[in-house]
Amino acid sequence: MEDRRGQGGGGGGLKLGLGGILVLGVLSLIFKTDLVSPFLGNVGGSGRAVSSGAPDEARKAREETISQFATAVFKDVQDTWARVLPEEGARYVRSKLVLFWDATESACGAAESATGPFYCPGDQKVYIDLGFYDELKQRFAAPGDFAQAYVLAHEVGHHVQDLLGTERKVRQLQKANPEQANELSVRMELQADCYAGVWGFHAGKNGMLDAGDVEEGLNAASAIGDDRIQKMAGRSVQPESFTHGSSAQRVGWFKRGFASGKVSDCNTFAR
Repeated sequence: MEDRRGQGGGGGGLKLGLGGILVLGVLSLIFKTDLVSPFLGNVGGSGRAVSSGAPDEARKAREETISQFATAVFKDVQDTWARVLPEEGARYVRSKLVLFWDATESACGAAESATGPFYCPGDQKVYIDLGFYDELKQRFAAPGDFAQAYVLAHEVGHHVQDLLGTERKVRQLQKANPEQANELSVRMELQADCYAGVWGFHAGKNGMLDAGDVEEGLNAASAIGDDRIQKMAGRSVQPESFTHGSSAQRVGWFKRGFASGKVSDCNTFAR
């Protein structure tokens, strides 16, 4: 784990949450103008937010419990894939979890807290501003430990896709067939949801899950479905613009992986 919190940013300043950035993203497409960048203007040339407010150490103290939890979950998800992936004929290479505030640099460009957690294939790291979990709980009404774990397991799912060559193939197909870019993105995201379910299956076998944990994960998957986000933005549902899948699709694929624990049941590209 790399802890970059406090490197050039504090806990204040103007910060647009995941829900807000997605809403503006949808509106940008509709009105064909960039409505997002003005809200990211507090990011300096270094890619790190210029902000003032709560002292770094105070914010770190508030986040300490969730930081320890996220690190433990990230390790367990990777331990699971280190056992599972060789059965698929591939070697698991460990990713790194990067904790940051507001903004940092990645091999994929500037990492913004406003965009939510993401995986960067360029450096094989998962990036997250832990403030996202407040967004998940408050804006999307998806609280709970397993909801938080699902988010990390989903991002590690993208790392698995990278190791298996899926990510590279999808990017090539998107470049060759731009009209199918969104559909291919949805299929890749749903596969990462299914891979999160595969981890959940093994976590359950190991006695790590409590009553209600699965419901928390399903609630989180449903909460960040494209259709629900579009409705929250006050827009009509437009499936052709989906990039991650509907709530029903995300829940369905998570449940598929959770039911069997088999990578072979996560072939979203064949369905």
